[in-house]
Amino acid sequence: MPVVLERPTLLQRILTMFQGFDGPLAFAVFMLAGAGLLTMYSSGYDHGTRFVDHGRNMLIAGFIMFVMAQIPPQRLMALAVPLYLLGVALLIAVAIFGITKKGARRWINLGVVIQPSEILKIAMPLMMAWWFQKREGQLQALDFLVAGVLLAIPVGLIARQPDLGTALLVLVAGLSVIYFAGLSWKLIVPPIVLGVIGIVLLVMLEPQLCASGVSWVVLHDYQQQRICTLLDPGRDPLGKGFHILQGMIAIGSGGLTGKGFMQGTQTHLEFIPERTTDFIFAAFAEEFGLLGNLLLILGFMFLIMRALNIALEAPTLFTRLLGGSMAMIFFAYAFVNMGMVSGILPVVGVPLPFISYGGTAMVTLGMALGILMSISRARRLVQT
Repeated sequence: MPVVLERPTLLQRILTMFQGFDGPLAFAVFMLAGAGLLTMYSSGYDHGTRFVDHGRNMLIAGFIMFVMAQIPPQRLMALAVPLYLLGVALLIAVAIFGITKKGARRWINLGVVIQPSEILKIAMPLMMAWWFQKREGQLQALDFLVAGVLLAIPVGLIARQPDLGTALLVLVAGLSVIYFAGLSWKLIVPPIVLGVIGIVLLVMLEPQLCASGVSWVVLHDYQQQRICTLLDPGRDPLGKGFHILQGMIAIGSGGLTGKGFMQGTQTHLEFIPERTTDFIFAAFAEEFGLLGNLLLILGFMFLIMRALNIALEAPTLFTRLLGGSMAMIFFAYAFVNMGMVSGILPVVGVPLPFISYGGTAMVTLGMALGILMSISRARRLVQT
């Protein structure tokens, strides 16, 4: 008798697409997205459609995450070189005939205005993971040098725009892959020591350097001013130091349990600049206090640890390196944003994942989550 195979129903086919989705990772994202919507509703109450637009951006990011999760890691690996070359080519095009806004040339018009540097947040770790996968089993010092050159080209182009925040995120994404690939501590420790010495000298010489008005050569004037403002925000409390001081006041005034939802005076009296974007953490801290901050930090820690766990259990070197770099991207976003709002890092314009308003960053985060879901799914399919 002929064997009759039943055709799967539409529901069964849809459920198959969700097979292998990482539940703990999805839970962490759902909780952080909920906190983001709650905070945006309060901080963006007089910003027109900010709350609705934020929800729409989250839905778009969720759709992108779902689509990316369907792409097997092998296909992602095939996209690494073309995507990297496209990103670098667009960065060169921006440098030549890009659009300048507020003194920065970061955009290009290709029918629609885009910011090519955002592509490198994903293309850079893809390219680095591809390179080390190809060199697996035969890694030498020269391979790490080549990886450094591959990283330095886009980071240099982005820093020249200038866009220090995005350059920092791309740098972290690339360096994390190099580190996870097995870079020796003998090469890691010296730059760290030099960096610590430089910071100590900068703090000691801050009064002379910032008061003299002498250019620091390697930094733009506005970047130099941000560092001086970080070291002494009270130097110009109503000007360049206003952002940091108001952020610190809002965080401190939240106390242990916060002033309550929709009750933040610094937020609702508009003392916090950019309270729906870069400085939304200050608005959150004012209304939910230290306990709320700890819960938010725990949420990010759970997300990052789960991403690292996915990377640790990944079946190939490419997926392990790529998953680890995605985890470090989330760490860099959260650490830099909270640090600059709290006054321990310079203000560089990095949003807080899932909390800050911004469509471009949300799309990038959706892609990163989709890649992690794809890696987790591939691992589970291999196991079964």
